[in-house]
Amino acid sequence: MAEIKSTMDLVMERAARIGSASSEELRLEEARKKGIEVAVAYLDGDLEDPLAAITNQESSVQVGVLQGMTETILRNIFLPRDEIQQERALKAVNGIMKIEGGSGEIASICKELTNILRGYMQHREQLRGQLEEQVMAQYENLLAQQPEMQRQGIRIDPTRQPRFQEEWNRVEAELNSQYTKALDQFKQQIGQRLKIG
Repeated sequence: MAEIKSTMDLVMERAARIGSASSEELRLEEARKKGIEVAVAYLDGDLEDPLAAITNQESSVQVGVLQGMTETILRNIFLPRDEIQQERALKAVNGIMKIEGGSGEIASICKELTNILRGYMQHREQLRGQLEEQVMAQYENLLAQQPEMQRQGIRIDPTRQPRFQEEWNRVEAELNSQYTKALDQFKQQIGQRLKIG
C-alpha cells in the first residue's frame, strides 16, 4: 500500500509541476519523453542508430531527447540474471557509445562496464557451480552413511535443497552488492560527462 501511495504522490507532484510549468519546460518534458521512446526502440532492436534519431529532431529539442534517451539507456545497464538480460545490458552500453560518438573517456568507461557485466555473469556462474558441488558432496556424504537399500534410486538436485537456497541467497546478495557499486560508479561518471540529471 505504501508503494501505491508513493506512486500516487509522484503523480500528484508531477501534475503540480506541469500545472505550473512554462511552455519551454513542457516542450523539454515532451522532448525527454521522445528520447525515452527512441531509447526503448533502440534497446528493443527497432532502431539501429540512436544518434541519428537525435539529429533528426529540431535543434531546440535535441537536448531533451538526448537526456531522455541517455537516462533510459543508463537504467538498462544492470546486473543480468541470464544471457538475454546480459545482451540487453550490453546493448545499452553500446548505445551510450553510439550516442556519445565513441570519444576516449566515454569509450574507456563503456569498456569497463562491458568487462563488469561479462565478469559478473562468469563470476556468478562459477560461484553457483561451486556451491552446487559443495551441497551435492554434503548430501552424498549423508547418503553414504545410510544402508545401501535406502540409497538406491535416490537422486539429489542440490539446487532444490533448502541449504543451497539459503547459502545461494547470501552469496548472490554479496556478489550483487559488489558489482552494483562498481556499475553505479561508472554510470554516474557517464551521467556527469554527458551532463544528464
